[in-house]
Amino acid sequence: MSHKPSELAFFLCHTTTPVPLHRLVKVAGLRWSIEECFQAGKNETGMDHYQVRLYPAWYRYMTLTMLALAFLAVTRASLLDEPLSAPADPARRLIPVSANESCRLVAVLTRPPVQQRQVQRWSLWRRRHQTRARQSHYQRQRNKDPDLRLEY
Repeated sequence: MSHKPSELAFFLCHTTTPVPLHRLVKVAGLRWSIEECFQAGKNETGMDHYQVRLYPAWYRYMTLTMLALAFLAVTRASLLDEPLSAPADPARRLIPVSANESCRLVAVLTRPPVQQRQVQRWSLWRRRHQTRARQSHYQRQRNKDPDLRLEY
C-alpha cells in the first residue's frame, strides 16, 4: 500500500562508540516487532492481567503467559494447511489461521468430548467468510481510490 505518513517520527540515539547508520535503523525497526509481540501477549494470553506484588510471582506469571503464547504460535504454524501456491479459484482461498482462531481452536479441542471434524469444518467456514469479507473490503477501497494497491 502506498500511504503518506501523517506524522513525523524520529528516534534520538546515543551510543558510547560510533555505530553505522544502517545498524541504528535496524535496531529502531526491531521496536515494531517487539511491540507486536507484547500486543499479542496481552490479547491472547492475558499478559497484562496479573495482580501480583512480588517479583517472583510476576516472573512465574510472565513465564506461563509467554509459554502459552509460544504454544499458540507453534499451533498456529502447524495449522497453516494452505499450500504455497494458492488455488486459482478465489472462492477456494483462505486467509491464514489468525492468532485468535488458533486460540479458539485450542480452547475448543481441549475440552472434553468434542466433534473434531465439526470444529474443523466450522473453522474453515469462518476463514472462508473472513476471506470474502476481506476481498469485499479491498474492492470497496479500490473503488474509492483506483491507484491504491492492495494485495490479498
